[in-house]
Amino acid sequence: MWCQDLRDRTVRIWDMQTCQQVGEPLEGHTDQVRSVAFSPDGRHVVSGSADMTIRIWDIQTCKQVRKPLKGHTSQVWSVAFSPDGRHVVSGSDDCTIRIWDIQTFQQFEEPQQLSNHTRAINSVAFSSDGRHVVSGSDDCTIRIWDMQTCQQVGKPLGGHTKRVWSVAFSPDGRHVVSGSGDSTIRIWDMQIFQQVGKPLKGHTDEINSVAFSPDGRHVSVRIS
Repeated sequence: MWCQDLRDRTVRIWDMQTCQQVGEPLEGHTDQVRSVAFSPDGRHVVSGSADMTIRIWDIQTCKQVRKPLKGHTSQVWSVAFSPDGRHVVSGSDDCTIRIWDIQTFQQFEEPQQLSNHTRAINSVAFSSDGRHVVSGSDDCTIRIWDMQTCQQVGKPLGGHTKRVWSVAFSPDGRHVVSGSGDSTIRIWDMQIFQQVGKPLKGHTDEINSVAFSPDGRHVSVRIS
């Protein structure tokens, strides 16, 4: 199955084999849905919206699970589940990253501890072991965060000349890929916090989404 976020304020689930919608649209957001992600077990979907809330949905019942997660003061651009499904990370226009405990539906730590970015946060992602979060921002930097301490790890990764739209960890957690409005893709080494080689160039428009292949040998991108 795959999940779609829409400007009509709904989330829709689709069956990849039949190409048919599964169940009813997931309704509850009061503004555009900016980001969606499945839980690792496939039983839930998380959505982040311009209405400043994060919502968790049960795929079987097509209903919202408990109350919306509130705390951001501007639209939510990116959401992701931790690999164990116990936490959700969100990045927002309010320049903060927030960690939510899905067991209690409360914030995991005070959000100001994850607020070193100076502009909107467009993308957040967990490492495969769940120990770290990566974030990409309008301030042109990528930052790595320790989930246990909620502190930034190492120095900001700088090099992009325009906003960072998308970030992702490699499957082994040793590298991060980033895509930017400067039309480049960059690979970063997480052991030395430096760029690997030269920027990957060739696209002529902003790069909105990046992802590693399951074996970590290739990167796919989406442009505007």
